[in-house]
Amino acid sequence: MEEGKKAGALLDVRGLRKYFELSGGQRVHAVERVSFSLESGRTLGIVGESGCGKSTLARTIIRIYEPTEGQIYFQGQEITKLSQRSLQPLRKDVQMIFQDPYASLNARMTVRDIIAEPLFAHKMVKSREEAAGLVYPMLEKVGLSREHLNRYAHEFSGGQRQRIGIARALILKPALVICDEPISALDVSIQAQIVNLLKDFQEESGCAYLFIAHDLSMVRYVSDEVGVMYLGQLVEIGEAEEIYEKPLHPYTKGLLESIPIADPKRAREKEKSSIEGDIPSPIHPPSGCRFHTRCPFRKAVCEEEQPPLKKLGNAHFCACHLYD
Repeated sequence: MEEGKKAGALLDVRGLRKYFELSGGQRVHAVERVSFSLESGRTLGIVGESGCGKSTLARTIIRIYEPTEGQIYFQGQEITKLSQRSLQPLRKDVQMIFQDPYASLNARMTVRDIIAEPLFAHKMVKSREEAAGLVYPMLEKVGLSREHLNRYAHEFSGGQRQRIGIARALILKPALVICDEPISALDVSIQAQIVNLLKDFQEESGCAYLFIAHDLSMVRYVSDEVGVMYLGQLVEIGEAEEIYEKPLHPYTKGLLESIPIADPKRAREKEKSSIEGDIPSPIHPPSGCRFHTRCPFRKAVCEEEQPPLKKLGNAHFCACHLYD
């Protein structure tokens, strides 16, 4: 997707692959040749079914998992092969919000210490008093109060715990925040509050988000661009409104057809999703186009050749033989 690269992009991912080796010589093809760019102040939403590689992609970009192949550029610097020690100064500018707001918090630490920990880790403060001057405003910004400072994570609801996790990630004022399913474990009533909190911080700081989620409606609301992943690959990527209004790939169309409708009458009239069957195993992905086993428009060439991600509109890319 060379045409899709943007000069001066904050994050530039090129041909990224991540395999997990298994016993018996088998491997999991978790991420396969993924390329995209993300600019400061913008949000790229990544959508797809469970098991399509979204979270693995996020963890590989942040180097929790080591890439098998490809390049990752952050602020113009290639970070793919940097040692963990060399990566440390960059960690301040790249933070992650995890799906499980309880598992990601240290149960033995108070809220005060959880939020202040990154400040001390990156030597941004020298004393607890100096840290408090940053922790207090951040706590209030995420909708909590000073009376929560000396409590522990188990004393909070899921929504409150996620706010604590967000405060910990944002207190460093990072340039890039990777949000890995940050709202999927929360009640619907809380999800909008968390998303609006993230949007407010982005407007204030100009940071970029890589936003991974299952909820297609929420992704549309929060994202400037949307990338659709299937079995480890990006099959379509473009401006959010264009993806939702004029989807090109059969998989993208099927995902959009599966969005629930609250109105019972409209729901009955709505077309059933055109996606057939279950997602194949990433250990033995199909040859050619990986989606051909479930595609209602498959052709002979789909079983033999993998379609490249081609530009088919204004910053709209799609990998499908229908457009050959």
